[in-house]
Amino acid sequence: MKHKKGIHFEVSERKVLLRIIDILMVFIGIYTLGLFTKFEYLSVNQENSVALGLLIIYISVFGTVFELYDLQKASQLDATFRNIVITCSTVVLFYLLTPVLSPYLPEERIQILFFYLALIISIFIWRVIYIYLIESPRFYKRVLLVAEVSNIEGLVKALDTKDPNYKIVGFINSETTSDHSVKYKGLKEFEPKQFLEIIQKERISEVLVASFNAEAIIVEVYHDLMLLMERGFKIREYTQVYEEMLQRVPIQFVGKDFYKYFPYSRSNENKLYIFFQRAFDIVLAIIGLLFCIILLPFILLGNIIGNKGPLFYSQERVGRNGKLFKILKLRTMVVNAEKDGVKWTQKNDKRITAFGKFLRNTRLDEIPQFYNVLKGEMSVIGPRPERPFFVKELSRIIPFYETRHIIKPGLTGWAQVKSRYGSTVEESLIKLQYDLYYIKHRSVFLDLSITIKTLSTILYYRGQ
Repeated sequence: MKHKKGIHFEVSERKVLLRIIDILMVFIGIYTLGLFTKFEYLSVNQENSVALGLLIIYISVFGTVFELYDLQKASQLDATFRNIVITCSTVVLFYLLTPVLSPYLPEERIQILFFYLALIISIFIWRVIYIYLIESPRFYKRVLLVAEVSNIEGLVKALDTKDPNYKIVGFINSETTSDHSVKYKGLKEFEPKQFLEIIQKERISEVLVASFNAEAIIVEVYHDLMLLMERGFKIREYTQVYEEMLQRVPIQFVGKDFYKYFPYSRSNENKLYIFFQRAFDIVLAIIGLLFCIILLPFILLGNIIGNKGPLFYSQERVGRNGKLFKILKLRTMVVNAEKDGVKWTQKNDKRITAFGKFLRNTRLDEIPQFYNVLKGEMSVIGPRPERPFFVKELSRIIPFYETRHIIKPGLTGWAQVKSRYGSTVEESLIKLQYDLYYIKHRSVFLDLSITIKTLSTILYYRGQ
């Protein structure tokens, strides 16, 4: 069997492609501007290597902050154009404010406008090409699922919503079936005997195996999987794809061999990483507390008008290794908000005051927790600390829930920048998946990514 593989781009490849071509197009735009106008502010040559390097850094950083490399938004022309304009506006502003590294302001100020428009137009031209070429069906990754019927719905729903280029075209039931077997109607089912034929007919790029019990895979399907593997065809296990695409650990699919899925990051035992993380925590905590003091008069005024009660409140939370500590926050709810008992905070919760909503959306309510960071009870980045009552309840329902306590809780974390507030058991499960992903892949680069994404959360007013 000869299989002609289609051309497709992985998620990481598309993100790298977007970044590289963005920079390349900006350089082409600036160079072209110099050819057809008397543009002298910035030239693409070796003498301007520092200024060009600074431009690359600004585009990369602010492009990340303003979601220019979010693949979902990159596939939508209107969202892309908006993000390009915001990113380029910020880049030009910061570029003009760093004249030591960037070129000095030109005598003809109109050149700044030319520079600004060159950035927007050059990136936008490339993004239009990306949407109508790379995002077209010809570059889709076409996937065939080999799975037990009971697993299919959850997997299809999760993977289809994450990457528009990842198309599951159908599935083959890996178990023995009968006339009374449960059927899944949400995806086309192929017969096991059609396995090899479907690979060619549907131009399949990858086979995804999603079976809790490999021993239950019927002989015919297992034989064809072995044959495909021997011929170099790409076969992957569902937990690998799930974790790679969704960036969270699929604990709901983990069984008795759970230890295979938690080879935790070496950074958790790396003394150098821990030292620099603690130093970073202390520096940021001091800056954060100084920032809190500066804002305090305005916060006090807002509290008097919109909160009408105590400014601060403390609450018991579960820290590292299950140790309890008192967290300090700005009050965002009415006084005695839990007089009827402990309950989840819901979206548009009536207990949240008008000023409290502003504090939550901007994350300003979390600023006093820099005091907990300074004391060493928390870190800047880590799983959010939860209340003992909810930890006890969730630990009974969600497997491995208390595993998130093996590191210090944080002010912000992977779950906070990737998901919404956990107000249900299902949402708490998703948050746990993200927390475990962070613990598993913890690194300087992931910490930097969380820091930048937290800025996006604040700027886009998405705090909970």
